[in-house]
This record gives sequence, structure tokens and C-alpha cells, in this order.
Amino acid sequence: MIVRIMGEGQVRLADGHLAELNKLDDELLAEMENGDGPGFRRTLTALLSRVRALGDPLPDDSLEPSDLILPAADATLEEVRELLSDGGLIPEA
Repeated sequence: MIVRIMGEGQVRLADGHLAELNKLDDELLAEMENGDGPGFRRTLTALLSRVRALGDPLPDDSLEPSDLILPAADATLEEVRELLSDGGLIPEA
């Protein structure tokens, strides 16, 4: 799967990592629903860090279609809310 982090680029991520990332996504969703700004920031940072650590960066000139688009690290709670689907940022594995 190809994952784009807005403002950073794309990584290729094995589907086997989705379950781990979904746990962070569920935490992020709960923090957003509770209006927990510090928790939201901490979990978004953790989610993006795991994607970067687990994924293989694609070249900057690569034009692969993204299967998943994640917000930038500095995105606000309101900006991320606009990106959410019913299940969060990451589809259930």
C-alpha cells in the first residue's frame, strides 16, 4: 500500500502493518472525540513516526497513486477531523 503524509511524500507500507497502525488511529479518533488536544498531538506524532519507520520512502519524482493520505505532523485537530471517515484515518485491516 502507498501512504502519503501530506507535505512530506510517500512511503510503501506492507499491509501487515495496518493492525498496529489501526490501534493508533483508534486512539487518535477517541482523543479527537474527547477534545483531548495534547493526546491528539502525541498520538498523531506517534502514528506518523510509525508510518515513517515501517515504510520504505518512494522517490520524490514517483507518481504512484496513494492508497491512504495522512495529515501533516502540524495539522490541527479541526483539519484532521475533515479528513476522517467513519472508521478514522486508516481503514480497518
